[in-house]
Amino acid sequence: METILLAGVNTRAVACSLKKLGYKVYSADYFGVTDLENCTDLSLPILEQRAGVSCGHFQEDFNPFDLKNEALSMIDEVDWVICLSGSSPSDFPASKVCGNRSPGVDKAHLYRALRDDFRMPLTYMPESLEEAREITRQYPDKEFIIKPKDGAGGYGVRKWDDPENWPEDWLLQEHLLGENISASVLSTGKEVRTLITSSQIVGDVKLGQKEPFGYAGNITPYCGTADIVQLAEMVIAHLDLVGSNGVDFIINDGEVYVLEVNPRIQGTFECVEKSLGINMAEAHMEACHGNMVPIPLPEKFAVKMIVHAQKKSIAGNMDFRGIHDLPLEGVIIEVGEPVATVLSSDNMMENALYKARLRVDKVYENLLPLK
Repeated sequence: METILLAGVNTRAVACSLKKLGYKVYSADYFGVTDLENCTDLSLPILEQRAGVSCGHFQEDFNPFDLKNEALSMIDEVDWVICLSGSSPSDFPASKVCGNRSPGVDKAHLYRALRDDFRMPLTYMPESLEEAREITRQYPDKEFIIKPKDGAGGYGVRKWDDPENWPEDWLLQEHLLGENISASVLSTGKEVRTLITSSQIVGDVKLGQKEPFGYAGNITPYCGTADIVQLAEMVIAHLDLVGSNGVDFIINDGEVYVLEVNPRIQGTFECVEKSLGINMAEAHMEACHGNMVPIPLPEKFAVKMIVHAQKKSIAGNMDFRGIHDLPLEGVIIEVGEPVATVLSSDNMMENALYKARLRVDKVYENLLPLK
């Protein structure tokens, strides 16, 4: 029996799929959700959840070096490592990495690698606040945002408002309005296939997401232009990526723009599984070993919603059907921090959305706001 180590901010979904395949699963993650326990043989979370104690603020408290150290403490005992969001494959022996073995594609390098071949929003890497101001003055009719080069999930992204200082390692990008779409793409290195496309849920205040560009879930499949399927495959092939990868797009005035590339398993993981009826962990592993699994047509619509705390609250019992990434009962969750993940599926999109919203309500019913 092979042993696989998962390293990332949240490993629960992939761990459970690997466990279904019969692997021995080790995990180094940040949140340490309670429903991870049944899917792992050894788990070393960074956050020690304790009743009556705050879980803190992820953006302030997460340190990728802590995650790296926990994962490396188990590296000699495993056959493979799968890096998820928050970890870098360069931290591990290349021979054990199941996936892309380069450090990743930060937003600045992505723009340079793709701008000559794909439509992308204007993107700059100013070295000073004055340089950023000069760029925005050149385009009086355009709006801009600033974002960290290595950020994920839309955290920290905000509209350009002529700040007092220029954050180090940030970029300036044209702000395009439109539909946020993502594509889940599988690559063997020789063959590239788009598994499914999805609508992204971004900055949804009804889900407590305080970040205006923060990721809050997905709906699969996306029922729109087929151009994205081919474009996504072209992007992944252009970057020579393997395994499961994601490409984010925005459709602005009928034109499709490439926004970002996620060179790893994405947040749409479970939606893809529910829509296609496949095990995504198996698909990723097989692709990394040069084998493309059969890809069926979508059978169902699937919805994922990440619920965030609207107020500082105490977590109650949330162990209900369709609710995952469960916090320890009694922990304190700060405003805007993730509480749980809601999943649903149905043959009709309206029904899948309705069931998801009922489960979101269930999460909020089991949060006790603190004064």
